[in-house]
Amino acid sequence: MKFQEELVHGTLVKRYKRFLADVELDNGETVTAHCTNSGTMKSCLENGAEVFLSPATDPKRKTRFTWEMIKINGDWVGINTGNPNKLAFEAISEQTIPGLDNYSTVRREVKFEDSRFDVFAENDEEKCFVEVKNVTLKEGKYALFPDAVTTRGQKHLKTLMDVKKQGMRAAMLYIVQRTDVEIFAPAKEIDPNYAAALKEAVANGVEVFVMQAKVTPQNIELIKRLPVEIE
Repeated sequence: MKFQEELVHGTLVKRYKRFLADVELDNGETVTAHCTNSGTMKSCLENGAEVFLSPATDPKRKTRFTWEMIKINGDWVGINTGNPNKLAFEAISEQTIPGLDNYSTVRREVKFEDSRFDVFAENDEEKCFVEVKNVTLKEGKYALFPDAVTTRGQKHLKTLMDVKKQGMRAAMLYIVQRTDVEIFAPAKEIDPNYAAALKEAVANGVEVFVMQAKVTPQNIELIKRLPVEIE
């Protein structure tokens, strides 16, 4: 996924009200950027750290920029929660994710029952619903999800189980937007109910894919699949 516009460099002053961040640009101007990440951003939030923003293309938008990434421990961490959906659609369409690489038709935002899943893919033999999640939380070598309690996430897992019961393929695709982790696991201490729901979903045939992304100011690229520890 290439950024369509040249990103703007600055320094994080503070994040507040969940969806806003003040950033001092290199020219000394302080701007307010939109933060798409509604979680705690634990382990990827550091005042004074370098950040990159993308300029807004909608002239009616209140904030002129969207916060894309932050430099933590010398490497970029992608915090825009909209980008994993774009990455997933692009990669499944281009057949570059092992295990999700045999679909001829791929669509975004497809409804099933009372849920809307990020990606729907099909071929002559099967249909597959994919829910995509952004992962930024790090503890040691582990990438963890979620970084805050998510009842919506639990609902998606239950609906994916319904997808599976109806004879279709159901998958969770976690995209880790940092390269300083090695294994994915559910964040049991933060949301034990989500961890339990994920374990139940896997036991009922929901597949889990975890892809690690390399984030740079020019593009975001999926580089490898990470192992998963559900227990």
